[in-house]
Amino acid sequence: MKAIHFGAGNIGRGFIGLLLHQSGYSVKFVDVNEALIDELNKEKSYRVMLANEEKQETVVEGVSGINSQQSPDAAVESISTADIVTTAVGPHILKFVAPLIAEGLKKRKEIGGVALNIIACENMVGGSSELKKHVLEKLNEEEQAWVEEHIGFPNSAVDRIVPNQNNERLLDVLVEPFHEWVIDSTQIKGVQPKIEEALFVENLSAYIERKLFTVNTGHAATAYLGNLAGLNTIAETIANDNVKKDVLGTLGETGKVLVSKYGFDADQHQTYIEKIIGRFANPYIVDDVQRVGRAPIRKLGPKDRLVAPALEFLNEFNEVPENLVKIMAAALQFVSEEDQESLELKQKIEEKGAAAAFSEIAGLAMDHPLVEKVAEKF
Repeated sequence: MKAIHFGAGNIGRGFIGLLLHQSGYSVKFVDVNEALIDELNKEKSYRVMLANEEKQETVVEGVSGINSQQSPDAAVESISTADIVTTAVGPHILKFVAPLIAEGLKKRKEIGGVALNIIACENMVGGSSELKKHVLEKLNEEEQAWVEEHIGFPNSAVDRIVPNQNNERLLDVLVEPFHEWVIDSTQIKGVQPKIEEALFVENLSAYIERKLFTVNTGHAATAYLGNLAGLNTIAETIANDNVKKDVLGTLGETGKVLVSKYGFDADQHQTYIEKIIGRFANPYIVDDVQRVGRAPIRKLGPKDRLVAPALEFLNEFNEVPENLVKIMAAALQFVSEEDQESLELKQKIEEKGAAAAFSEIAGLAMDHPLVEKVAEKF
């Protein structure tokens, strides 16, 4: 089986490429990074190391690379006969890889190729749908009709921390032990691809929100509380008993929302929360509180990781989520000289006061219970 993967970076090699290799695919990476592609073609393998005490290693063999700038025809040819195509290039780069994918699909149509699934593994909601939109723009009506019938663009959600790298060999990559790759089974065309350890589900939005309201909420909560306590790293912060209690309380509130809304099993969700806390506590991943806390205005937005679950909790249970309120108040106090957004937030609070600033950012009226409670805690 042949897999074509766009993006030979750390996520591509250490997560998606690894799982495809373990599923029996020979993986061909497509990238514009000449050094990475040359090294892949020279070595034909690389190591993935786990960031834990045992530091287990997996050798990913039988890999190769295509420089899409120098050899676009080779990429087109590979797509025309591939068994699966994936991407991990970054949300803003999807539109730049779409023309090449479109050309590959034209060739596939010409040679009478079978159904194919193209999965964007990006840190965004609806990545594959976004990629499909860009691909269709490059095709005529007949080609578009063929793609609609034969090519699946199932959306997916991916989760794996890849820490800062300090490896001797260019291709080797260090990753956290935890990983999750959830794929929308309702958008698959033809036979469901064989991917070991990927979870195919019919309700992808539930899993996307589970990650946002648990991993992202918990990460932000840890960062903002750690910042207030004068701590430096996420692992150091979550080791603090008071912080851990508040983070668990916060995830208890978001968990209550998720269980009620999507019907997740409460005990299984609690196990998921504990697994996430374990990830934050991993001493082999050094993640800076100031880095994780950056962009507080975005993170306090009405549809993001703090305000969205707080509103749903309030609406569903008719009570104010006290732990989330504490985190939102801590977020308002986050200042990093290296983060422009936090400096804008500080200025906004100095000019208008915490209540008015939060009201504006969260899109809530001044007399909304959340605004009043967050202002009290500030």
